[in-house]
Amino acid sequence: MSRPSPLVFFKQSLKSDSFYADEIINIYVLRPIAAMLVWLLYPTRVTPNHVTIAAIAVGFIAAGIYTLHTETAIAFAGILVILKDIIDDADGQLARAKQLYSRRGRFLDSIGDFLVNIALFSAITYVVYRLNTNAVTILFGILSFIGITLRVSYHVFYQVSFLHLEERYKLNRIAEEITEEDRQGDPVALRLQQIFILIYGWQDRLMYRIDEWCRKKRSDKEFLEAWYSNKIALRFSGLLGFGTELTLLMVCSLYNQLDGYFLLNVFLMNGIWAINIVYRKYLCRSI
Repeated sequence: MSRPSPLVFFKQSLKSDSFYADEIINIYVLRPIAAMLVWLLYPTRVTPNHVTIAAIAVGFIAAGIYTLHTETAIAFAGILVILKDIIDDADGQLARAKQLYSRRGRFLDSIGDFLVNIALFSAITYVVYRLNTNAVTILFGILSFIGITLRVSYHVFYQVSFLHLEERYKLNRIAEEITEEDRQGDPVALRLQQIFILIYGWQDRLMYRIDEWCRKKRSDKEFLEAWYSNKIALRFSGLLGFGTELTLLMVCSLYNQLDGYFLLNVFLMNGIWAINIVYRKYLCRSI
């Protein structure tokens, strides 16, 4: 199978030509690395679902290594966390490069992310709890897991809404609902969709309610096009995607500061999320 040059290949594998719709660290660091991996895999029989499963496996391995709770193990686990994210980027880029989109793969990816996050944050909470044996540690572990889950959902909501305006990436619906076509289609994809809705359905509804509140329920077409394509707002929400979130975890792991990571997760990252909402509510509408 012939393939273009790495640079052309990288551009073709992006979700959008509008770089402001993605995370800065994704565009300039993580996706280029993922593109090189995909460039190598492109002529092979490796499918996007194979890559997704590999990313999930690396995530669980990282969680297991965290529990060894040595400085070397924590640093190595942090590197595996970002490797997991790079491989996770590669599955979508390979799907776009080979035109191998599938609903089964779309749900497998998101469900895998959720399960890996449970494992990672359970492991990190265990490590921090060994140093600070109190209920506050457990509380921060739970808040960190909930925080990253909701913040990434917020980022994805606005990114997917923008991509739908570009008529791209329509395999991802803004809100998942089981249709008659879904019921008559791939039974494995349907089962994965049901699990996906159980995990993410309430999050999608919450993000829609937040968005609706920020835009004061305005829904005229011209307004919505400007609203979901606002460059500054998309850049802000891009600070809450998995690439940024997991890079922060990697850096804290390299410096053996997992307790510090909990503080950054709960206060810094939720602060950035709050700024996003304030911008949408009070500034974005006036532009």
